[in-house]
Amino acid sequence: MIIIVTGTDTGVGKTVTTAALAVRYGPGTIVVKPAQTGIGTDEPDISVVERLTGCEVAEFTRLEDPLAPDTAARRRGIAIPPISEHTARIRELARTHDTVIVEGAGGLLVRLDNDGGTLSDLAAGLARDHLVQVYVVTRVGLGTLNHTELTVNALRSRNLEPAGLVLGAVPKTLGLAEECNLAELPRVTGVPIVAALPDGAGGLDPERFRTEVDSWLSDCP
Repeated sequence: MIIIVTGTDTGVGKTVTTAALAVRYGPGTIVVKPAQTGIGTDEPDISVVERLTGCEVAEFTRLEDPLAPDTAARRRGIAIPPISEHTARIRELARTHDTVIVEGAGGLLVRLDNDGGTLSDLAAGLARDHLVQVYVVTRVGLGTLNHTELTVNALRSRNLEPAGLVLGAVPKTLGLAEECNLAELPRVTGVPIVAALPDGAGGLDPERFRTEVDSWLSDCP
């Protein structure tokens, strides 16, 4: 199986969601980050996943500036691999692993190569010959309805039906918008909320993180 983790924006909780899914699927899982930017500014996403889960990881492209991958590459005059190459490498990993989890960069339509290829293109290409599940990680607060519906509609335009919505960082205390959006998100998108990760989950020690994953992903298929 190939799982794609995308988000409505940057900083919504994709990396922690990716780690949680890796724990859920267990041995035989590899996590792939096709493009990582901002190397040297923060702990790389793939390192966060490896620390929290202990699972096998792979990173295809590393770029210095904390920008969208194609912007970071063009700024430095770097040629980065096309989506077709990423797709081929992921297919090969799927031959030797039970589950491949792919974490995107930023939102669904962020360019991952110099030719305008996106995570949407990668997912659609993989879905031609593999079982692909796509999870959309989103915020629960004000503004999330528009961003989430746009992302879901973009996936459906590629014949990709999301497997579920994941709330990436749910605060301990919910305000009016958060309370309403728990019902509004599935209503406006037609996609169920299948997981809710508490704010700060990525800061837990690995043992506690792994112990609590099942409670966060209780409705995840």
